[in-house]
Amino acid sequence: MSSLSFNFAPDFRPLAARMRPRTIAEYIGQAHLLGEGQPLRQALEAGRAHSMMLWGPPGTGKTTLAELIAHYSNAHVERISAVTSGVKDIRAAIEQAQAVAQSRGQRTLLFVDEVHRFNKSQQDAFLPFIEDGTVIFIGATTENPSFEINNALLSRARVYLIKRLSQDEIVHIITQALTDPERGLGQRQLVMPTDVLNTLAQLCDGDARKALNLLELMSDMVADGGSFTTEMLVQVAGHQVAGFDKNGDQFYDLISAVHKSIRGSAPDAALYWFCRILEGGGDPLYVARRLLAIASEDVGNADPNAMTVALNAWDCFHRVGPAEGERAIAQAIVYLASAPKSNAVYTAFKAARALARETGQEAVPYHLRNAPTKLMAEMGFGAEYRYAHDEPNAYASGENYFPESLQESQFYFPTERGFEKRIKDKLAQLAQLDQASGRKRYE
Repeated sequence: MSSLSFNFAPDFRPLAARMRPRTIAEYIGQAHLLGEGQPLRQALEAGRAHSMMLWGPPGTGKTTLAELIAHYSNAHVERISAVTSGVKDIRAAIEQAQAVAQSRGQRTLLFVDEVHRFNKSQQDAFLPFIEDGTVIFIGATTENPSFEINNALLSRARVYLIKRLSQDEIVHIITQALTDPERGLGQRQLVMPTDVLNTLAQLCDGDARKALNLLELMSDMVADGGSFTTEMLVQVAGHQVAGFDKNGDQFYDLISAVHKSIRGSAPDAALYWFCRILEGGGDPLYVARRLLAIASEDVGNADPNAMTVALNAWDCFHRVGPAEGERAIAQAIVYLASAPKSNAVYTAFKAARALARETGQEAVPYHLRNAPTKLMAEMGFGAEYRYAHDEPNAYASGENYFPESLQESQFYFPTERGFEKRIKDKLAQLAQLDQASGRKRYE
């Protein structure tokens, strides 16, 4: 009776896991870090690793880069996700790193995914072990480390920006998976028409993991040697494919429609266009960022609270996630669309910037300069400056704050709308005081 033997075990891992680069040469993207001659690449090829923070969008290769660093450094790897871990898990990983160092004399690379989700005390728990070399710390984050990571931790880890993959790079990744007979789908001889390939790459918005996941789902729908179709892509990606081009004219048309509806005080229309973006798979945070611009450009001082509302919506999205966060952005859209409008600050800023560009040689008047030394005081710096708080009504009527040649300049003309009317009335009162002093600052 003969026995059966198998030369290999089937690999049931997802396509994205199977296609994970094994060497720097296989890594696609981040040429600014891993291109020929770049310092990080040279350090890795020499087996020199250091603690770092990888900051970038999802699916751009942060985890893969950490794995490559461990490989080239011949380091043991410990992984923690801040989404599911706490201080207990941190301690366990550190203890394992210490045991590996003692038993095998091997360094440990501690990879912490979503590190920004750890609070201050949890982030502080890493510090002594980074400091004494117990671990090479690599944190991955989708959020700006300047705002989300403790300064003490940042000072011990170099920050590397991981950029969103280009459409060409996503095409390369998809093509590689289609043609690789060992880890990919190469043995199946599947055909990907150019239009379907480009749509898939565009849809994934720089996320390689998403591209490979969708490719794998589509591959289950086609026989060996068969061809992919746009209909298959629609079935696996849903409504995101239909009528939405994230990088093309339609995307910017939708954003423009949101902006102009808010400027036109049409909250229902603004909500509709926002929902069109969401239904097309657009990034709600892109809209949130635009709302901040709208709050300053189109609402301005007619309702200074508009900027706070827009900021709070953005913050709410980060704190509670898309479902409730999208509703918070919708709330901000309605608020901004319903608010009184003024572009007076926007116009004033542009005019002031233009004048500053033309008159950059004008000196600061002596009375507006500081005089921190005796010599500077003797030269007249700060002389005859009138401290407004010591003046009647806390206003130094008739005082000039411009260079002499520009003292009649005016950029800001507040409107009669909303809170800005109160600003206009206040400036009119100050103008009366100026007139009484013999100088008219505002018309």
